[in-house]
Amino acid sequence: MSPAQRFLALWTLAIVAATAAFVLRLAIRVRSVELGYEIGRAHAHVARLREVERVLAIELASHENPERVELVARTLFGMAPPSPDRVVSAGLEPRVDSADEVAGAPPTAPPAGSAAKEPLP
Repeated sequence: MSPAQRFLALWTLAIVAATAAFVLRLAIRVRSVELGYEIGRAHAHVARLREVERVLAIELASHENPERVELVARTLFGMAPPSPDRVVSAGLEPRVDSADEVAGAPPTAPPAGSAAKEPLP
């Protein structure tokens, strides 16, 4: 192989290597730009989700508000407080002695002979 041919082979190899390095660098740069855009979209999505979470937390707090529950019951469902004749007792009311309450003892049931409310028919 003559020196001119050897130079031409090395020169061609150097040009191919430089071109390959440039193409590789370009591909890496394009991928980094794509990832940057993807990160931007992910940040925007997270911001939207945080806003939705904030709105839902406010809505949950408003639904737990007793005044709002009463307003919704009255306006949307046409509800009203029951009249006394519609109230049904579920059983005996527990009797609490103030001495037991102070001592920390559990409340006792009313004595067997005490007058209890009559159950409704």
